[in-house]
Amino acid sequence: MYRITLSAYLALLCLSFPLVSQAQESPIKVKVFIAAMFEIGANAGDKAGEFQFWYERYFSNSQAIAVKGALNPVYCNKNGICGSVLGMGKVGSAASMQAIVLNAQFDMSQSYFIISGVGGTPPAKGTIGDVNWATWVLDYDLGHRWKPEEGLQGKPTFMPRKGYESIRRYQLNPALVKWAMALSQGQSLKDSPAAQTYRQRYPQAAARRLPKVTSGTHMTGDTFFHGPGLSQEAQYIAQSYQADDYMITEMEAAAIAQVLNRTVGVQRMVSLRGAVNFDQGNPNETTLEHLDPAPGQTAGGFAETVENIVIVGGALVDHIVKHWDLWQQNIPALTQR
Repeated sequence: MYRITLSAYLALLCLSFPLVSQAQESPIKVKVFIAAMFEIGANAGDKAGEFQFWYERYFSNSQAIAVKGALNPVYCNKNGICGSVLGMGKVGSAASMQAIVLNAQFDMSQSYFIISGVGGTPPAKGTIGDVNWATWVLDYDLGHRWKPEEGLQGKPTFMPRKGYESIRRYQLNPALVKWAMALSQGQSLKDSPAAQTYRQRYPQAAARRLPKVTSGTHMTGDTFFHGPGLSQEAQYIAQSYQADDYMITEMEAAAIAQVLNRTVGVQRMVSLRGAVNFDQGNPNETTLEHLDPAPGQTAGGFAETVENIVIVGGALVDHIVKHWDLWQQNIPALTQR
C-alpha cells in the first residue's frame, strides 16, 4: 500500500480542483462606464434618481461588484457596459472614480466614460427637461472671490488663481461630442404638464420652449449657486477660460475629469446633464424665494428629465457597443455612422 503525506495529498487536490482567486481572474474589459452621482432609493422599482433608468436599461440582471474605496458597487453586463453611483460633490465622486479605475477587477484602458446626472441651467440658454452634452467642463471654485461691495461696483467678483491652469478646465474631445450630438438627433424627449406650466413664469424664449438636446460648458462647483449675479459670474468664468457658453451647473465633472486625466485620459469622456431647475428665479421672485419655494411651486419635470438623460445617452452607449470593432482603438470618423 502506498503512503502519502498530508502535504502531498493537498497538492494533488489543488491539481484536480484549481483554486480560483480574484487575482487570477481576467479583469472585465469595460467598453462603456456610466457614472451617476446619486440615487434616491433602490436601483429599481421606486422614484428614480440619476441611476435607476440606466440600471433598468443595462444592469437589471447584473451582479454587484464591491470596490474598496468606492461609495457603491459597480454593475457590469455581458456586453461590457458597467456603471455605478459615485456620490455627490467633487471629493466624493472623484474618490469613487479613482477607486474604480485603479481596481484590478476592471480593464479600463479602452473604456468610454459617460458622466451622467442632473443640473441647473440659465433661463436664457436652456429649459427644464433639456439634455446637454458638455463641450468643456470647468471648475467653478478654483480662484479668488470677494463680496460685491468690497470690489469695484458692477465688476466681476471672481479672479482665477494662478497655479491651477492644468486642472481648472478640460475641453472634451470634439470628435466624441460631435458623435454624441449626431446620435442624439431624432431622440424623442419626455415632458410634463408641470414643467410646461412652470416654464411660463420666465420671459426668456429658451426657458419657455420644449426640451431639446444642446451642448456647451458645464460648470463644476460644490456650491449650489443661484441668482442672476452668480449666473453671470459663471458665464464670465467660461469666457475667461476661453470655453463655450456656460449651459449647465453641476458638482462633479471637472473633478472626475482630473481623475481620468491622471489615469486613463479624458479623450473618451463625455459629460451628460439634464436640466431640472433654472439657476435663478423668475422676475417675480427673489433668489431666496427661488431657493426655498413654497409647496407646489417647484419646477416639476424631474422624472421626465432623468429619463431623457438615458434616452439620449443610451443612443451613444448602444452605438459604441454595437460597433465596438470601429470604436475600440479610436473614435471613428463621423462618416462611418
